[in-house]
Formats: sequence, C-alpha cells, structure tokens
Amino acid sequence: MFTGIVTHKGEVKKAAARNGAVDLRVATPLAKELRVGDSIALDGVCLTATETSRRNFRAHVMDETLARSTLRSLRKGAPVNLELPARLVDRLGGHMVQGHVDGVARVARIEKDDGTQRIWLAADEDLLRYMVRKGSVAVDGVSLTIVEVGSATFQIALIPHTLTNTTLGQLEVGSEVNIEVDVIAKYVERLMRRDQ
Repeated sequence: MFTGIVTHKGEVKKAAARNGAVDLRVATPLAKELRVGDSIALDGVCLTATETSRRNFRAHVMDETLARSTLRSLRKGAPVNLELPARLVDRLGGHMVQGHVDGVARVARIEKDDGTQRIWLAADEDLLRYMVRKGSVAVDGVSLTIVEVGSATFQIALIPHTLTNTTLGQLEVGSEVNIEVDVIAKYVERLMRRDQ
C-alpha cells in the first residue's frame, strides 16, 4: 500500500525486453533502503525489487503490467517517480494507492499560470466512471485531487512543489500517464452490482 506522495525521482539505467517482459534497472538513493523482495512504486506501478545495491535496484515487469501501463515505453535515461510502501505508523498524506494501475490517459491540454499548471487528461469511460469532482486519483503514482470530470477528460491542478519534485512537470500534450482510480469507488461499484 502506498499514499501517492512521491519522495524521490529515479533514472532508468536499463530497460531490456525479454520474452514479453522487461528487466528494469533504476538508479536512486532509495535503493539503499530496499531489500530483495521489497515493493516499490515506480510511476504508480507496484514492482518487486529483484536485486538491490546502494545506488540501484532491479525489477521484472510482466506482460500484464506492460499492457496496462506506460512502463512498456520506458527507455534508458527516463526519469521516474518513486515511492516506498507506507508503514502502519506513517501519516496517510495522499490517499490509499495500491500500485495497481487501471489504465493509461493522455495529456490533452496544459494551461500554465504563475508557476502552477492545470492539465486535462483524456481517458476512456472505463476509467472516467470512477472519477468524481474533488475525488482522488493517482497519476504516475502521484496522489492528486480531481478538479473537474467531463465526458472524455478529467482535470488536475499541479502546484510548483509537485511540478518540481515529480516527473509531472515534464508532461507535454500527447504524453501518456499511468492512472489508478480510487479503490473505494471500485468496491462500491462491485457491491452495488451484487445487490441488483
């Protein structure tokens, strides 16, 4: 379980495709806190560290994850958002984020204003149906509040801190991002369907 509060950015040092999967190596100061088998969220995707050192960790990305996320397009040198799992004694600064990406959205429009940005993301109905104004969403692993929801897009607002300390400050029109909708909305939908 994560909170969507990205603590570090890392850099992809290797992204080698093999048999429908990808072997990733990422450089980050967080690597020294990881042990083999630990979880880490990379751009919002929960991965397992398969090898660790003081400066790098490796992870194996399966075909299912590649099909549902932007990890399929990671290349050497790419910056990534990183978060270690929450501890039971930690503050829940964002919202409950599982690291189970539900799909991908594309940046449709960016509006810059005095160091902040409003970003409209185009998403399929299977993602938009779980979104509500002032609800939570994880975008590339960053916990954000939804500003507005339209028929084909939703809007987020980014403050200077988020733009500087995550990869979201590098987004351009056309960029793809990982989306994890609020897990509570999915449970509510499932319970409502069972009662009908």
